[in-house]
Amino acid sequence: MTGRIERKDLLAIGTLLLLWLVFFWRLFTPVDADRASLRKGDFSGQFVAFGAYQYQRMSQGEIPLWNPWNNGGMPFIADPQTAALYPPRLLTIALGSLTDGWSFFLLELEMAAHVLAFSLLMYLLLRRMTLRQSGSVPGALLAAIISGYCGWTTGYPPLQLAILESAIWLPAVVLGVFEATEARPLRWRWLLVSGLATGLSWLAGHSQTSWQLSLLLVAWIAWRTWDKRLRWHLFLSMLAFTALLALGLAAVQLLPGIEYLLRTGRAQLGIDAKGNGFPLRDLLQFLFPAQFSLFSPLYIGIAGLLMVLIAVQQRVRAVRFWLFAALFALVLSMGNNLALFSMLYNVLPGLRWFRGQERAAFLVSHSLAIVAGLTFARLVDRDASFPQWPVVRRTLVGMLAIGILVMALAPLGWPGFETPDILSAALLAVILAAACWFLLRRIHDRPISHQWVWLFVLLLVFDLFSVNMYADGTWEGVPAHQQLSMSPPELLIPVLADQDRPFRIDGLRVVHENYGSLYQVADIRGISPLFLTGPRLLIGWEGTNPLAWELFAVRYVFSDQEPLPVPVRTLAEGHDHYGPVRLHRLEDPRPWAHLVQRFEVLDGDEWARELLDHPDFDERQVIILDRAPVPEPAAAASPGSASVTSFSPEYVEVRTSAPANAVLSLAQPHYPGWRVFVDGEESELLRAYGALSAVALPAGDHVVELKYDPLSWRLGALLSGLTLLFSLAFSLLPRLHKS
Repeated sequence: MTGRIERKDLLAIGTLLLLWLVFFWRLFTPVDADRASLRKGDFSGQFVAFGAYQYQRMSQGEIPLWNPWNNGGMPFIADPQTAALYPPRLLTIALGSLTDGWSFFLLELEMAAHVLAFSLLMYLLLRRMTLRQSGSVPGALLAAIISGYCGWTTGYPPLQLAILESAIWLPAVVLGVFEATEARPLRWRWLLVSGLATGLSWLAGHSQTSWQLSLLLVAWIAWRTWDKRLRWHLFLSMLAFTALLALGLAAVQLLPGIEYLLRTGRAQLGIDAKGNGFPLRDLLQFLFPAQFSLFSPLYIGIAGLLMVLIAVQQRVRAVRFWLFAALFALVLSMGNNLALFSMLYNVLPGLRWFRGQERAAFLVSHSLAIVAGLTFARLVDRDASFPQWPVVRRTLVGMLAIGILVMALAPLGWPGFETPDILSAALLAVILAAACWFLLRRIHDRPISHQWVWLFVLLLVFDLFSVNMYADGTWEGVPAHQQLSMSPPELLIPVLADQDRPFRIDGLRVVHENYGSLYQVADIRGISPLFLTGPRLLIGWEGTNPLAWELFAVRYVFSDQEPLPVPVRTLAEGHDHYGPVRLHRLEDPRPWAHLVQRFEVLDGDEWARELLDHPDFDERQVIILDRAPVPEPAAAASPGSASVTSFSPEYVEVRTSAPANAVLSLAQPHYPGWRVFVDGEESELLRAYGALSAVALPAGDHVVELKYDPLSWRLGALLSGLTLLFSLAFSLLPRLHKS
């Protein structure tokens, strides 16, 4: 029996590997004309760009704590989506060091590997949950295929890579609790799997997905406690154990991340901005994919949906939790389109931190994948009389009726959609439902005939691959090296040739997105969803902004505007994907470090911005501070000079010379973790203009050093290290006792 099961498992795993290669063949083929790559957008502008900076720093043995290349400067490790210390990302960086360096394709490979890992982990979970059933292998395979290739996994998550990588740990989280509670006494070592997998999810960089996964973990532990008739103090103990493991492992990311989040504009958003979700019509995604939006994250295939509908009617205890989880997540995914969201917003811990509620489709799709796998395993079990054929027939008749009705109404016009598209989707749904009818009839009549079981699985593969393989919204038919060049655009060459650094650029044109990190040029722009509130309000979202150019020491501007509001010299002309554009150099750019003698003290960032907006205010001659400088500068004195003599991401050295007390104004965001030393003695770092940094200096010559070494990072690294050591010791303890 054991040998046969192992052979079946090897066959199933081989099948999943083969399906993975088939799905991603255009990613790997050596024929350029056949190759495809992920579309540019968040994948290239956010993840490839930030990954390039991470690769550059880590390949030199450095931890990228601060990033000077985007947003006017940002705490790189604190932005969750950088996944700066996510172990699989570190493996990708190591692979790049051993091959041709960082590339678009290298990150695509990381994405594809996570899809494969997701399907294999889901197979492992369902195989374990149905181990005593003869239909275990096909049921596990069905769930694995849905998880790996459903509309959610193959839609926007590959483009927004942090979402995919945060989600794939769901099967491991569930499996650890399942194994821990499957025997008496509790097997606590298995909870290491759940806790560490949850921690890995948080390290992967999409906090909303990890929060949803953490909610599922809490609910799953509660369900297993009730289902196994355990004492409720064990629920609290298991919850605390897994939570501490998860938080401990992810502390190196979480502590800096919380510190950063509280200082970004995201913390100021209300329910109107955070309540967006699926419109009710998107429920039709379950039957008709790619008709109501660019992506169809609720589509799990007609065969998968059929298994779910059968499970609902049969009321099987094993699937109750997962049906409830899917229903709850579906309600959440509707956001403000359902009245329940307002209640959840006020009572569900953590919900008010996130927007884009449709991302709860993650839990919907994969909870239903588990339901489908459990149902199919039971359906083809030789020893089970489940389900009765009338239940299957009733379900199939309903699905066929809906598809045929849509086909009949399509020629009359479907509001808001092209008739041929909805007609094609309805026709495909009818054909697939009819094929399910045929195969399930054969399975019901001949339960020992395995070929019909495997044909049903292949029907699901045909369905999901037909709909999702290289979907237009996700893929583009060009090789990765044509999708994004690792070399800077021609218009950027004169900027990179300027060695009189530091300075910044306004890269709203030509550079775009987060490509400042890719090309290592300091841009005041960026597309990371987290942006420090003070700098964001000074820089603005779009258009020319001379005030931002002044305060952030911008020297070069890419623009199609003519003329610009400040004196400039045009250096070059060219094109980007928006059209014609020019490279301008400001005639009188403000230096990165600048001494001033006059100051205003205002006790609020908003007041500082109001004063800056006053037409008579001279921001080069007067600095706005959050408190009075000590020593106080002499207003009538000459300001003296300041020059940056050393500049790196976490360290800046400035040499100053002034005949009288002065304030050193720095084009550096004011942020916790930056410490300032004057002639080796630590001094006070002031907040200037509601966003930047300044230092009060006495008369004379001084060496000013800025060092970034945040306590949140050091404490987080310590906690994560201790968690790993504890996990290792806890897992080895029984073996040590035996020896």
